[in-house]
Amino acid sequence: MGVLAPPSIGGTPVVLALDVADAAVVFAQAVAAGAEIRQPLAEMFWGDRHGQLEDPFGHRWNIAQHLRDVPHDEVVAAAAQAFS
Repeated sequence: MGVLAPPSIGGTPVVLALDVADAAVVFAQAVAAGAEIRQPLAEMFWGDRHGQLEDPFGHRWNIAQHLRDVPHDEVVAAAAQAFS
């Protein structure tokens, strides 16, 4: 069927995203199962706890838990500060 693991083609252009009820638990389970931390779990300016893992097969996963709603103008201002 032509399905290849990311390492066999030099990496992946895809990041799979999961929104979960408890990101810390899911993150810890994935690490215990062999995932490598690419971005540590942290609270983000847009209101989520978020981190990124790479599983043993080379797939990347964003794990997120919504913590709070952030007004649009606050997200725009925080993004401008973070990426300037």
